[in-house]
Amino acid sequence: MIYILQNFGREFLYTDGYHITGLAMTLWLLLISCSIGFCIALPLAILRNARNPLIWGPVWVYTFVIRGTPLYVQLLIIYTGFYGLDFVRNSAPLAAFFKQGIDCTLLAFALNTGAYTTEIFAGAIRDTSFGEVEAARSLGMSQFTLYRRIIIPSALRRALPVYSNEVILMLHATTLAFTATVPDLLKVANDAYAATYNPFASFATVALIYLCISFTLIFAFRKAEGHFLAFLKP
Repeated sequence: MIYILQNFGREFLYTDGYHITGLAMTLWLLLISCSIGFCIALPLAILRNARNPLIWGPVWVYTFVIRGTPLYVQLLIIYTGFYGLDFVRNSAPLAAFFKQGIDCTLLAFALNTGAYTTEIFAGAIRDTSFGEVEAARSLGMSQFTLYRRIIIPSALRRALPVYSNEVILMLHATTLAFTATVPDLLKVANDAYAATYNPFASFATVALIYLCISFTLIFAFRKAEGHFLAFLKP
């Protein structure tokens, strides 16, 4: 047990240049994928609520395909499938990108969380009070100003409780990064298991670490909800 804790302490906080392992890699995957997914979701959520089917149709197809297939399959397609295509292997930038497990993992995670977050934000935008919109229009706000100052801030505040669940689920999904040879926490657990032949202690330790991260994220989101959703309290 002491060896396992030493192994985790050495591995999940170790950084050396571009080589990051364990906890640092898991948190890096979560931060980057959720950040990219957020940037993808915000404009797509607005397009998802457009009246023209030529605008919202492609967004619906993207979210339907991503939400209708397992993340594990998506990661395998991006990591092993795309590199087998001729036009990818014949293009130096694409070949270099899809040859790296970390690049493929971030792409798969970002596209996945982006699809779910798009539907979360799109629903929050649809639920915006009609009175708020009419009041803004009565003041002469343009459509751009209306979204920037009224609809998007209101929707993001109300989407916080649901979006927090998506972030937690994304944290749990980072365990799939081991499939693409990315050295995350699960790889550290496997290394500890291989060295000690003690699966319970190895995987129970990493489960406890994930539990601590989840609790920290939940606490942070609850604080944010208390601040940004205070106006909804009776």
